[in-house]
Amino acid sequence: MRTHLWKLYALAALLAIVAYQLIPETPAWKVPWQVGLGWAAAAAIAASARRMNRHDRLPWFLFAAGIFANATGIAVAEFCTLVLDQTSMPTLADPFFLGLYPACAYGLVLMIRRRESRRNTAAVIDSAIVTVGFGLLAWIFVIQPTAFGLGMTAAAKAVQVGYPIGDLVLLALTARLLRGGGVRGSAFWWVTASLTAFLVGDTCWVVLGNLDEQVQDMLLVNRGVESVALVAYSLFAVAALHPSSSGLSRSTGDQSRGVSPALLLLLTAASLVAPVTLIAQAYDGSVTNGTAIGIGSTVLFLLVVGRMSQLLRQVERQSRLVRELARTDELTGLANRRAWNDELPRALEVARRDGVPVSVALLDLDNFKTFNDTYGHPAGDRLLKEASAAWHGQLRTTDTLARWGGEEFIVLLPAAGPELATEALHRALTATPAGQTFSAGVAAWDGTETSDELIARADSALYRAKHAGRNRVLTAEPALTR
Repeated sequence: MRTHLWKLYALAALLAIVAYQLIPETPAWKVPWQVGLGWAAAAAIAASARRMNRHDRLPWFLFAAGIFANATGIAVAEFCTLVLDQTSMPTLADPFFLGLYPACAYGLVLMIRRRESRRNTAAVIDSAIVTVGFGLLAWIFVIQPTAFGLGMTAAAKAVQVGYPIGDLVLLALTARLLRGGGVRGSAFWWVTASLTAFLVGDTCWVVLGNLDEQVQDMLLVNRGVESVALVAYSLFAVAALHPSSSGLSRSTGDQSRGVSPALLLLLTAASLVAPVTLIAQAYDGSVTNGTAIGIGSTVLFLLVVGRMSQLLRQVERQSRLVRELARTDELTGLANRRAWNDELPRALEVARRDGVPVSVALLDLDNFKTFNDTYGHPAGDRLLKEASAAWHGQLRTTDTLARWGGEEFIVLLPAAGPELATEALHRALTATPAGQTFSAGVAAWDGTETSDELIARADSALYRAKHAGRNRVLTAEPALTR
């Protein structure tokens, strides 16, 4: 039943919101309907939170408290109008309406922290770009006219400015939530949709306040804007009731989020707010917000530069990782054939220049196919990893052990003649784990042969070691006697 509870609630909320469009335009109908939907959402969130683990509850309780306070503000506002005859800010309802912002903001901060195991600079910068860009619009069209306007008391200005500031905080945290890591299920997207609905609703009220009075008094317009808040309440409740809500505060360990086309479009739009606003005001013949636009442009520029720098560092790290992966054997972690082919010519050139010996050894695990068939491929993989680690520990730090292919390995031993190289291979043979052995062939460079010819001589010695009974190291014959 619990798995379908969110669907039942979503259906009931949808029917209630549709029915809201049809009720009479009187406070006696509208206020109980709005408050009832808000309180029902808060109750559903709190009830769902109680079923979660203690670690996951607090953010949801905060969301429930914020929605309860906001919905209660509707009833208090009507009481202030009808009973106390309060029509100008601030009223007793404002603390309730504003209570949504700190409660939801603190809940989001807790959720973001729990969803990520380490600092996420990219997500912080991206959310800052979005917030500063659209915050500039809020400053120009809402905050500055209110804060420096006439006809309002200081308390009224503080309350009026508090709403757009609260919206900007929610916008920043919503963007941060979207750009961060953590589990992403249906509940995640319902929460995001609810926060977006709150922001859209508040924006609509601001736009509506600047329109013609005839438009403001249109029933369809008012009901539509009021319904956005009801949708936001309901979406939060649906998110809490969804089975995936209990894991929303958990980290996945992966914080990487690619730069999607949608994110790139949003960042571009936010970055263009300042220059587009400046162009519009210049076209109008009066740049009235030059200081704000200049500061906004500077901050956005620095944020974009910081984001580009972070992306470049990320690309460099990924390039290094790709290069390392291309030169490393996935199973054993040793150098692979590609790395070996780069290393051997350099070692031969050093030996030619300094007049020192250099040797190459090819070794092959004995009866590896039989081991695989007897114990299985996972055991064979473990043997390869353990054996290569044991051999590596017996070689000198200057020696290079690489996987040649399958159960065959190759060793580069700089400044080592046949005797020193054979001694090193015997130590490795003794250290072979699981009672296994290997056969090996060692060839010392004659100073003139090519890399392929040197390896071919080592391979010939390995072939002889195999045919001589395995579990031994043989030295290749000199190149002149081949």
